[in-house]
Amino acid sequence: MSFDHAQAVVNDGFSSVLGVQLMHSAQDQATVRLPYREALGVARIHGGAISALIDVAATAAFWSHPALTEGAWDATVDFTVHFLKLAVDTDLIAEAKVRRRGGSVCVGDVTVRNEDGEEVAAARMTYRLTP
Repeated sequence: MSFDHAQAVVNDGFSSVLGVQLMHSAQDQATVRLPYREALGVARIHGGAISALIDVAATAAFWSHPALTEGAWDATVDFTVHFLKLAVDTDLIAEAKVRRRGGSVCVGDVTVRNEDGEEVAAARMTYRLTP
């Protein structure tokens, strides 16, 4: 069930416009890929695209839990991104893990790497998810 929830997040309208692909999902974690294309930035991938990737990855991880039902609802509360290295002409891989799952508030960490495995960005996200 967790993979289905994460796949639904990645298939959502905005995520699909970005071209995000779910690579892996397990309870409280998800790995997604953002294939590079020039629309994301010619000289470097735009920070907004990287931030969107982070949001999608974390959301997929938060939704990767067997206790969630179809009636659950969610909202991103806050996230902080640290851009560590320029991402130029490369696919990006975001790995998200739930750090803490509370009654309705979750906290997670996301690491974004380029195709060479170099860390491009790191983020901490707070998310409201009511099962």
